[in-house]
Amino acid sequence: MTTARRTTRTPVLDDRFAVSLRGLDVDAETRCVHYHGPTDVVALRFACCDTFAPCHRCHDATADHPAEVWPRARFDEPSVLCGVCRATMTWPAYRAADHACPVCKAAFNPGCSAHAHHYAEAG
Repeated sequence: MTTARRTTRTPVLDDRFAVSLRGLDVDAETRCVHYHGPTDVVALRFACCDTFAPCHRCHDATADHPAEVWPRARFDEPSVLCGVCRATMTWPAYRAADHACPVCKAAFNPGCSAHAHHYAEAG
């Protein structure tokens, strides 16, 4: 686990990632000030700005607008980033992945399921 952490706020993006990403005290595997356990290695894309954030609280703290969850109509587009291997996946692929990246097999925090309503429409 890396210790180099960064905070980025609108309009600045974290240039360590190939996707648009913002957050508070984010490490190289997308852990943030709010969620920083060993399995907190996903970032999620918000429909309002097409920007990824490690969590909804990071979005709220770094964006200049209210968060909009990922809509069902866009479930065929990548909306989840694995912070370990940087693979992107769709929301349905993430939900079906059994708490691990389908590409690199890095473990994802199973507790994130309790917060799904902050990131995507039900369905």
